Amino acid sequence: MDLVALEEIRRLKYRYLRCVDTKDWAGVAATLTADATADYGTPALGEPLALSGREAVVGFLRDHLGQDMITTHSAGQPEIDVDGDTASGVWSFEDTVIATRHQVVIAGAAFYEDRYQRTDGVWLIRHTGYQRTYEYRLSLADLPGFRLTANRWAAHSAG
Repeated sequence: MDLVALEEIRRLKYRYLRCVDTKDWAGVAATLTADATADYGTPALGEPLALSGREAVVGFLRDHLGQDMITTHSAGQPEIDVDGDTASGVWSFEDTVIATRHQVVIAGAAFYEDRYQRTDGVWLIRHTGYQRTYEYRLSLADLPGFRLTANRWAAHSAG
């Protein structure tokens, strides 16, 4: 078992999620292969999404999770299999999205299914995707005691 590869892949996934939440789009791009694909199965946007290419994946995230969207993505309990310079992983996943413009909170869970590629000693995400196990929405109007204090990650908004 390649414990170094396992740790590098774990750190890669955590970095991808952190960069999404901090709106660091260059950082997200740096975690993906040029031909990366993503399948996001979320009822919030209707039909499941199938994206192809690093620019399409980053563009979608930037366009849909911008400054008026406060997000928290958490993945854990990885089951990672390494085979030379390729690997696959399944991750338990939970997220919360506070869409301030739409005055709604969306939360849910899923299992990410990823594929990774090591090139020149560096692991990158070649495919990422999930199908929701559940998702729920709450209107902020239905939460009269709700008060929000958040860092909007303005330092990364231009990326």
